[in-house]
Amino acid sequence: MKLPSPPLPKFLRPTPPRPGRDGNGDGNGAEPGRNGGTTTKEPGIAEKAKDVSVEGAAAAVGYVDERTGMSPFLRGFLYRKTPRGNTWFYTLGSATMFAFISQAVTGVFLAMYYEPDPARAYDSASHITNEVFLGEFVRGMHRWGSTVMIILIFLHMGRVFIFGAYKYPREINWVIGVVLLVLTMAMGFTGYLLPFDQRSFWATVVGVNINASGPVMGPYLADFLRGGAEFGQATLSRFYAIHMLLIPGLIAALIGAHLYLVSKLGTTAPPWIKAEKKKLHEEAI
Repeated sequence: MKLPSPPLPKFLRPTPPRPGRDGNGDGNGAEPGRNGGTTTKEPGIAEKAKDVSVEGAAAAVGYVDERTGMSPFLRGFLYRKTPRGNTWFYTLGSATMFAFISQAVTGVFLAMYYEPDPARAYDSASHITNEVFLGEFVRGMHRWGSTVMIILIFLHMGRVFIFGAYKYPREINWVIGVVLLVLTMAMGFTGYLLPFDQRSFWATVVGVNINASGPVMGPYLADFLRGGAEFGQATLSRFYAIHMLLIPGLIAALIGAHLYLVSKLGTTAPPWIKAEKKKLHEEAI
């Protein structure tokens, strides 16, 4: 048995015919002629083109939906109840995700010109800044965007903690958020070395030495990051691979799981709304 197709969005539905201008409003599209008769008004080229484009878009949406079955998923994901009293604090998660997308897009463009080689890394970074069209703009977006992303994810985690959104049944989502925070910090740390100037080199040396001082796993982690006992070609290549491939892939996968749980469990009401409901309940008792 074939299920009925979901209704099309309002902007994709074909436009109904307009009533005629013969004074009777009967919608037959006729208008008075010069000799007292009536003439049929043909639709204009613009109206025909609009109808064809709308019907084509509707057919394309129906084609994709019939073969993928995305309508139930999109309805459940986009149309869900939200608690009363939502504020701008609830947009911090979306802002963090937008910052990550911006970092991914600008990082792809930078990777087209960057060379992860100790002898050419600094020159390639200078070439991007000084010679590539809009290179300074894209590199600036990527550099300052990393700082913005770290600030936003800390604010988002703080909002979740203060509002009590980490409690049952959202503990797993909180754990995923903590892992995303750690991965974001690691992405900033690995990306700091890539310009390979004096400041980034010695800052990375200090950071890796701090990791080496950790118990049990510290020395092994430091050797893994350096790619050996000393800093060299393997270190820059390893940081570049971790920064460009490993960490962004993990972040994208965890963001997908995070959004799924948010869609499934919903968002929590602000604490002042909870306090108000509790007070009303106590007064009713």
